[in-house]
Amino acid sequence: MPFQPPDAATPAHPDSFANSSANSSANSSANAYQRSSGRRRFMQGAALAAAGLALAPGAVRDALAAETWYGTWGTAPAGPAPVGSYMSFSNQTLRLIAHASIGGSRARVRLSNELGRGPVQIGAAWIGLSASGASLVAGSNRQLRFGGGAGASIAAGAALLSDPLDLAIPAQANLAISLYLPGSVQAATVHDAAYQTSYVSAAGNQAASASLGVQRTLYSWPFLTEIDIGTTRASATLIALGDSQTDGVRSTSNANRRWPDYLARRLLTETGSGALPVGVVNRGISGNRLLGDADNTPLAGKDALERFDRDVLATSGARFLVILIGINDIINSSSPNAALADQITAGYLRLVARARIRGMRVLGATLLPFEGYTWYSAAREAVRQRVNAWIRTAGAFDAVLDFDAAVRDPGRPTRLLPARDGGDHLHPGDAGYEAMARAVPLSLLSS
Repeated sequence: MPFQPPDAATPAHPDSFANSSANSSANSSANAYQRSSGRRRFMQGAALAAAGLALAPGAVRDALAAETWYGTWGTAPAGPAPVGSYMSFSNQTLRLIAHASIGGSRARVRLSNELGRGPVQIGAAWIGLSASGASLVAGSNRQLRFGGGAGASIAAGAALLSDPLDLAIPAQANLAISLYLPGSVQAATVHDAAYQTSYVSAAGNQAASASLGVQRTLYSWPFLTEIDIGTTRASATLIALGDSQTDGVRSTSNANRRWPDYLARRLLTETGSGALPVGVVNRGISGNRLLGDADNTPLAGKDALERFDRDVLATSGARFLVILIGINDIINSSSPNAALADQITAGYLRLVARARIRGMRVLGATLLPFEGYTWYSAAREAVRQRVNAWIRTAGAFDAVLDFDAAVRDPGRPTRLLPARDGGDHLHPGDAGYEAMARAVPLSLLSS
């Protein structure tokens, strides 16, 4: 059998799934996402009707056209985990904490059961502003509806978008999405490495409550994949597509110190008041690869080429894309050579072409140094150097972000600078992630 080192980026959390091969592949949700635009407009129209607005067809069309949606937060679901290692819930409420990038006065939420083997019943769903722990800011909680109904069933392989609602969301606010699960549910669709504490209630529907009777905590995001804000002001969304180095492995938990988080704060504080508001959506998955699935680590997700439509093109307001992926392809290769480097760069070209069809600006990021990591070798380093040289010189991207230069040790450029090393010589720490965000020229995102 070919050499297969352990996955490069699996954090240890109390409720992390086991890293073993999944028993079977999940149903594809490509068709559901191809229909996402039509579904979103239908659900927006349903929300207007549910609010009792007697609008003529032309007026409904005008109202929909005036409001545009942008991602303020997102994550990428992975899995499914091996049977027997799912998180299970029964007659309980999840309170999932997520950090907004930009603010707005309207909100909607995307839920997903695309990796499930059976339907998931949502008995009730609410969204509010998180105060601390599992408590909410008084008066901020709002009920989410789905086609006008208080609950919904999400079919296996499908996603579900809520109706829009009015909610003032400040930029950089912590949001709490509360999902009441009335039946017994196994969470097959989940983002594992949240680096954020969320909460599971004792028995009962507590979604509407400002406080939650907490039974246990979570360090993952089941079912929740995106939060959008609605606005009539021109805006845009940046999607960070990557692996554990985008997911924020080795960053401080509950502090939002992944490099996309630092970038979102820079966009708010270092650009002028008339600058285009840019939401930042993190689609990094720990252990993810560009070219093929990590079969030994199910929660590393489908490869970037396969998940691109769902995680990039289906993101609301997608306008900018940062690609930082490929290091796991190199680390896990049993025969790292020039051919592998060429396969990686060919994969980049496929992503760029698909993004540009949608009019997106694509920024390519150089791969970070990793000497000192368990699976480092001179041959793997040679592949990384070859890929980085191509990123810098081929002219394939609209711009290059030199993350390698931002975090490497000038005296030994095959290593992370000690002050920016998260400790395993592969992942940056908080200071390294901040340096990566500072390597992004904000002028690239200003138009």
